Amino acid sequence: MTRRLAQVAKKVGVSEATVSRVLNGKPGVSDSTRQAVLSALDVLGYERPTQLRGVRARLVGLVLPELQNPIFPAFAEVIGGALAQLGLTPVLCTQTKGGVSEADYVELLLQQQVSGVVFAGGLYAQADAPHDHYRQLADRNIPVVLVNAAIEHLGFPCVSCDDAVAVEQAWRHLDSLGHERIGLVLGPGDHMPSGRKLAAARALAPDLPDEHVARAMFSLEGGQAAATRLLDRGVTGIICASDPLALGAVRAARRKGLSVPGEVSVVGYDDSAFMNCTEPPLTTVRQPIEAMGRAAVELLNAQIGGSSVTAEELLFEPELVVRGSTAQAPRH
Repeated sequence: MTRRLAQVAKKVGVSEATVSRVLNGKPGVSDSTRQAVLSALDVLGYERPTQLRGVRARLVGLVLPELQNPIFPAFAEVIGGALAQLGLTPVLCTQTKGGVSEADYVELLLQQQVSGVVFAGGLYAQADAPHDHYRQLADRNIPVVLVNAAIEHLGFPCVSCDDAVAVEQAWRHLDSLGHERIGLVLGPGDHMPSGRKLAAARALAPDLPDEHVARAMFSLEGGQAAATRLLDRGVTGIICASDPLALGAVRAARRKGLSVPGEVSVVGYDDSAFMNCTEPPLTTVRQPIEAMGRAAVELLNAQIGGSSVTAEELLFEPELVVRGSTAQAPRH
């Protein structure tokens, strides 16, 4: 018990006597200190005293699919910072291949009596994935916000970057450079943001051949394999659904002895960290991460405070950032 008091006191920066007062429900402690002590108990993995268990923890789950793609740590930084400013403690949950699943994390977060959950790039974006754990959260009235396009009927508010505008910007850019054979490297067939990107491309180019659309897992290797197929079909401009996919496309062109951007132009999506440091620096469509992350936290905090939030989607405008991976189409 004394070890627990000492650890919690150290974590919060208060005396052991103050921690003891909180644990025993005694007066004379400010609300913010009380919350900080309870959050510290949760973070350190201690059980709350029975009489304090009814109060939801000031913890918020932040569930991400991976940290390999720099866009997810970027979202985690913005969302985590905005939560901390509100006195909420983010709990980072990252899925691992063959390890802890999204549903496992939800189970864990429910046990911790979290105040809410923010999902970024999760299974809600895949039509064919299991979605029961989302219904579990809805049934328990846990505040939830999703970042980026979700399947319909989940009933949660959503903060998204406008995939259609992103593709329009990239397509018009390549078109203005004289590219006539433009291809797309997208995520799996049931992936909602990729579906929106494809719909936008078909609206711009109704005669877009199916063989100019390649599907891939979201990784550098996936991008390389998909782009190799497109290059074999004579595509000179490639629009990718993420920056790692785009870096894979650049590698695919090089392996075929083609220069980027001399013979092949590549456009990424996200404008995640270091894309201006690649060789060549990557032309990409920037997601407004700061604005999206803050909006997600505002929506979550409103729900935590008891306000009803409509389950609609806020669409944020992306921005094309032109760098060195796109140039005039090669003349034949």
